[in-house]
Amino acid sequence: MLELTTPVQYVKGVGPKLAEILAAKGIVTVGDLLHYLPFRYEDRLNPRAIAELRAGEMATIIAEVRNSGLFRTRRMPIFQLTVGQGRARLRCLWFNATYLQDKFKPGQLIAVYGKAERDSRNGELQIIQPQYEVLGDSAAGEAPAASSLEVGRIVPIYESAGAGRVTSRWFRRVIRTALETLTPDLPETIPAVVRQRLALISLREALWKVHWPEAGESFEDLQSSRTPAHTRLIFEELFFIEVGLELRKRQQKAETGIAFQLDDRVREAIKKILPFHPTAAQKKVLKEIAEDMQKPHPMRRLLQGDVGSGKTIVSFQAAIIAIENGYQVALMAPTEILAQQHYFSARRILENAGYRIVLLTGSLDSDRKRETRRHIAQGNAQLVIGTHALLEEKVEFAKPGLVIVDEQHRFGVLQRLKLMKKSVERTEDSRASLGRTDQGGRPHVAAVEPDVLVMTATPIPRTLALTLYGDLDLSVLDELPPGRTPIVTRRISDDRSPEVWDFVRKQVAKGHQVYFVYPVIAEQEESELKAAIKMYRELSREVFPDLKVGLLHGRLDAELKDQVMRIFQKGELQILVATTVIEVGVDVPNATVLVIEHAERFGLAQLHQLRGRIGRGAAKSYCILMTGGKITEEGERRLDTMVRTSDGFQIAELDLELRGPGEFFGTRQAGMPSFQVANLIRDRQLLELARREAAAVLAGPNDEVSQIEISRALAALRMRWQQTYGLVEVG
Repeated sequence: MLELTTPVQYVKGVGPKLAEILAAKGIVTVGDLLHYLPFRYEDRLNPRAIAELRAGEMATIIAEVRNSGLFRTRRMPIFQLTVGQGRARLRCLWFNATYLQDKFKPGQLIAVYGKAERDSRNGELQIIQPQYEVLGDSAAGEAPAASSLEVGRIVPIYESAGAGRVTSRWFRRVIRTALETLTPDLPETIPAVVRQRLALISLREALWKVHWPEAGESFEDLQSSRTPAHTRLIFEELFFIEVGLELRKRQQKAETGIAFQLDDRVREAIKKILPFHPTAAQKKVLKEIAEDMQKPHPMRRLLQGDVGSGKTIVSFQAAIIAIENGYQVALMAPTEILAQQHYFSARRILENAGYRIVLLTGSLDSDRKRETRRHIAQGNAQLVIGTHALLEEKVEFAKPGLVIVDEQHRFGVLQRLKLMKKSVERTEDSRASLGRTDQGGRPHVAAVEPDVLVMTATPIPRTLALTLYGDLDLSVLDELPPGRTPIVTRRISDDRSPEVWDFVRKQVAKGHQVYFVYPVIAEQEESELKAAIKMYRELSREVFPDLKVGLLHGRLDAELKDQVMRIFQKGELQILVATTVIEVGVDVPNATVLVIEHAERFGLAQLHQLRGRIGRGAAKSYCILMTGGKITEEGERRLDTMVRTSDGFQIAELDLELRGPGEFFGTRQAGMPSFQVANLIRDRQLLELARREAAAVLAGPNDEVSQIEISRALAALRMRWQQTYGLVEVG
């Protein structure tokens, strides 16, 4: 009998070679195979007759291949297949599908699934780009193999693997075999009280029914993954994710940290640096951070705030708590421009109060780097701001107390961990080993972990944030500082460019500055996209020859980028032509207009981040989204959302919906678990439910949950944590 942990190669019909193909899709064990769910289902219980088809309806047709062939048009080759049921015939068309030439032969029985459409030339029905599956060869008297798996039922459809060698039909046969030979005593890992409370079916029943739905199952629930079988499997996966995250957080709470003192002297130091009266949200968040920093275990907190909400000043306040207690602070940013921006802000806000600040980036010359590293190692530098350069082996902190990581989604969580571990190792090295005393005769102090404050301007719905950053406590800045005026956002087609140029000229005449953003740097062949370099020349020479226009893009060396940005910040340039290099970290309060050309080519989060570059002063600001050419339906939704709202959380919701969590978060980079059956957008309610149930179970044995059930759940968690989810350590 097969166990869930049995290597997949031992399932009948697999073997070592196909096991290698499956491994590339993350299918290593029998459990992985059984959690490889259909991406849709076909109703072959009642397949449609060709004669009954109506234009506009989706349908499955099981019919016999009559003929097929490839014909070429001036634009592309088109493959045509004719299938029939008795005298009734139906034509199927695929564009650019030369690979189908040898796929079909007369007499084959096939299933096709797609939308019936009427041919405008002859009025006959046809299906364009249908999905298909070869069932058997009726000419050879061959019935569909395992016909009960292929027709006369709701049939699961799987994504193929191995360049089509491992087909949907192959998955059906092999998964059926695995289910039939699976051990009957499949262990239940979710505590009984949780299963009963939520009316969850057994794991064995869920695995059978998710692959082989019964005839009465709701087809709509199947397609939307809302059957009892789907719910059981999705909840189980989310439940174990939440148990693991809660355990990790508890483990961190048990580590030795720094109990920072927050006395009147420190409070006065914080008040001294404030450039404006803080918002209620900033006060609330600083209170949460300060309370964490006073505790004897390491702070692990996420500071989430929309563009312009004042995260930086809050992080500086947290830095002062650490510095006033005699510790060093490291602030790590993902780009040199952002690191430099933080450095200039820190000098402006903190240097007058006597704090020593240094910048460490890859572009510094070797002598300057060496000198900066020396100041850090000797403890002379109190606030160290830098990029990935802070992770280099040569960088050593004398007394690290707080690590601030900006724009976390642009780093991998492993990089955050590396900076933290570097700090811990340095703290250990600087003290006598266990059981010994230092030169002053003081006993060895156990190594302590620095506090960690992670900042992100990517608005993430709360439930998702609790999973993405499950090892962190969450603080949200949901209020903009006073003096910020709402940004007016408009979309306009690029054939009205002269109107935009005229508006820009009027804004510049009022003393304001303008950004022009383009999606590419250099002009590409066969591309209608306007390139930043080309448009810089056009704008500076033809459109605004009397104005000072600058150019900023990613291919410029760091020194030149810094120079251009500083000139723009000083107001010596009136217009800055740029790529998305300005997406984060550029703070120019006098810039009131942002023109984004080919706005339909940008992602929603990116558009929102770019828009955050303006509206930073008291003057009214304008974001102009210029579009050119045909816009997709998804592009229209992105642009309409930008015009309709500036609420980062609403924008993030739609962005998640459009792109999915993997692309939204940059899955592996952000340390997101790789889910087998769950979808964080679709299953948010189940995620919240799983979080509550996980916390209740981990509260300890009680009348409802036994120690045995908790131990069983934790054993299952360890197996999944290591083998399945691919979760990386984040603290």
